[in-house]
Amino acid sequence: MSGAQGTGHWALIVHGGAHEIPPEKQQASRDGVRAALQAGRAVLEAGGSALEATEAAIRVLEADPTFNAGYGADLNSDGQVELDASMMDGVTLDVGAVTAVRGVRHPISVARELLREREVLLAAQGARRFAAERGAELCAPDDLISPEQAQARNDTVGCVALDRQGHLAAGVSTGGLSGQRPGRVGDSPQIGCGFYADNRVGAVVLSGEGESLARMVSAARILTRVDESGPDAAVREVLEAMQTRVGGDGGGLVALPDGQLGWWHNTPHMSVAYQHAGMPAPQVYLKKAEEGEHVQAER
Repeated sequence: MSGAQGTGHWALIVHGGAHEIPPEKQQASRDGVRAALQAGRAVLEAGGSALEATEAAIRVLEADPTFNAGYGADLNSDGQVELDASMMDGVTLDVGAVTAVRGVRHPISVARELLREREVLLAAQGARRFAAERGAELCAPDDLISPEQAQARNDTVGCVALDRQGHLAAGVSTGGLSGQRPGRVGDSPQIGCGFYADNRVGAVVLSGEGESLARMVSAARILTRVDESGPDAAVREVLEAMQTRVGGDGGGLVALPDGQLGWWHNTPHMSVAYQHAGMPAPQVYLKKAEEGEHVQAER
């Protein structure tokens, strides 16, 4: 996949999860990731930071019950919404992550507030207390339950961005697994497992079977391969190795310091939208094969 080139250019790619999308939800998934991309793109085009763009994009996905993040996220075995979210700054390597937090409308914003603190990860009531201290949007835990929870999705939303200053950021948000044990922690809030960002190497976010992604330290493995393999192939190689070694499937996004964007998945679908400076319109897909079909059609 091509990307933005040179100083002053930007690039952004978002996803709404790696899973099977039923036909009646496919248009909503396309519309949702397109709206998230538009929110992040507006920040980057105005000269905003990759962190700001990533937060803006994920907040859109957290507010949309089509996706398993924020409002409408999957329920645990007690019938509760427990949320995880993380952000990473590719400039400083600062990390902010929250896990098993309840009653927070936009956990990605709480994760961003934590970026400059000593702690990198806060859990449950400690995370909610921090959210309250920082003026985050709180709510009754049951206010995050929507009719969409009747259809389990079991995945994570995410975004990686490159801003005009050449800085990278990564962010993820999720409700975890439908029916999971209370307090369960997947890959999403774990550094190097579900996300990572380093200006010198690249930024990556993942979605899928969290325990498998965590066992493989998948985000870190992908970034060790991008120079040699390229972004698409690096994601593919690690996810294929994961299937062979520990089982499980998923998908991932990558942004490189030169603006290259990449993605791959071994699930039936992965809703993705991306755009970079110089690209006249966003590209929106529900699976990688559609991108290949589009390229062939243009030739």
